[in-house]
Amino acid sequence: MASSYVEPQFQHSALITIDVQCDFLDGGTSTIPGTSAVLPQITLLAQAFRVAGLPIFHMVRIYQPDGSNAELSRRAALESGGRMVLPYTSGMELAPELLPPGPLRLNAGLLLSGEVQALGPAEWAMFKPRWGAFFRTKLEAMLHELRVTTLIFCGCNFPNCPRTSIYEASERDFRIVLAEDGVSGLYDRGRSELLGIGVAMMAAGQIAGLLSQAK
Repeated sequence: MASSYVEPQFQHSALITIDVQCDFLDGGTSTIPGTSAVLPQITLLAQAFRVAGLPIFHMVRIYQPDGSNAELSRRAALESGGRMVLPYTSGMELAPELLPPGPLRLNAGLLLSGEVQALGPAEWAMFKPRWGAFFRTKLEAMLHELRVTTLIFCGCNFPNCPRTSIYEASERDFRIVLAEDGVSGLYDRGRSELLGIGVAMMAAGQIAGLLSQAK
């Protein structure tokens, strides 16, 4: 049984999607295996949060073509002509299935400036300059303003950005749920380590059901 300190409070939750962008899907320039396979579960979560009127934050990467804003481990690949979530390309966009209704495109200039792009009544996109969703972003401030206590994570690709973001959230005393069927690259040891720091592991359908009860 979860401790009362880490037990999710779904009526005060927000969905955090990580790097669910076209270049990382099957057929993209930098396909991350398993990401397209979990997209239906991520889409289910987004729809459930919209129905519940609860906040959604889509955290995205955007790399300058010269690699100047990339992690050191990726700069050489971009400098040598690699194409990965470049500004104003189709590969930078969120997966179409994930978007709310209406013709929406990410505004690369706005996002790269550090501003937040509204996509719906309680839905935003935000550029993250490194692995973690909290590093040099407005995410934490917005979550506190919205009185969010619980974060539901999903997306791409567990060993890098989702895992880093989850540990950052834990450091900030958020209650955390990982949609284990809504994240690519999850493995048994990672699952066990998250359980060890109080992260709840749930299926997307279970989370959606609990959201409907929390309304």
